[in-house]
Amino acid sequence: MEFQHELVIPDEGLPFKFFLFEGSQGNYVREKHWHTSVEIFAVMEGSLTFYLNDEKHPLKAGELMIINSNEVHSIDSPEENHTAVLQIPLKQFEDYFTAHRFIRFAGSIPEMDGKLSKLVREMYKLYGKRGTGYEFKIRSFYYDVLYLLVNHYRLDEAGEQEVRHSRRLDALARITSYMREHYQEELKLAEVANMFGYSDAYLSRMFQKYANVNFKTYLQDIRMTYAYRELLNTDKTISQIALDNGFSSSRAFTREFQKRYGILPSELDKADKK
Repeated sequence: MEFQHELVIPDEGLPFKFFLFEGSQGNYVREKHWHTSVEIFAVMEGSLTFYLNDEKHPLKAGELMIINSNEVHSIDSPEENHTAVLQIPLKQFEDYFTAHRFIRFAGSIPEMDGKLSKLVREMYKLYGKRGTGYEFKIRSFYYDVLYLLVNHYRLDEAGEQEVRHSRRLDALARITSYMREHYQEELKLAEVANMFGYSDAYLSRMFQKYANVNFKTYLQDIRMTYAYRELLNTDKTISQIALDNGFSSSRAFTREFQKRYGILPSELDKADKK
């Protein structure tokens, strides 16, 4: 079993994450991964091949694929393409969960895909321009997307094997959700393991098996994601950003930042202001 857990954090000020697929230039492969968010992968130009639970799904312009929470997927993008990706936190659907806190959507419904794809395309246009008040308009399209999902794509039943697989990943998902909510605090492997009823050794193996990273690296990923955002979008000092995001000191933050991005935090700040 070789796949990674993708950290999904909604865009600042919005209840979802929206972006252009990073393989737009072609000659790109996104290896097997999973996340708790529901994802819509909508090809606007070009083509690519999507693999969902090892099943091959060629997609061309105007086609889309819905990825459920905890479904393992990968993408082969040999040619240039423009593909919009909408990631929706699973909690958005909690009012529609089954008794087992489970929800599933059809990957594609031909008679509805055109309408759904059009909504995602409109969101992409707004997101790219980001004009005055775009947040209100893009939210209106977003809620139309949610409406279509729960009324036309939601499945009443799921296979027993599918439920069992999802539950195995749910165990780690609950822990990573807790980490995202408490990343600013001092989190230790043993304490988090005990909180969820595991030994620290078992939790460590769980991260390696289902996320393909260790506990410390995953925690640092969360902290760095939020710190990077603050570095770009606020006037806080580097020391304040470091402490506000769970780093023990500005020195520890700078060391981790330079290791990941190859520059100092102060250099990113200067480049952004030019």
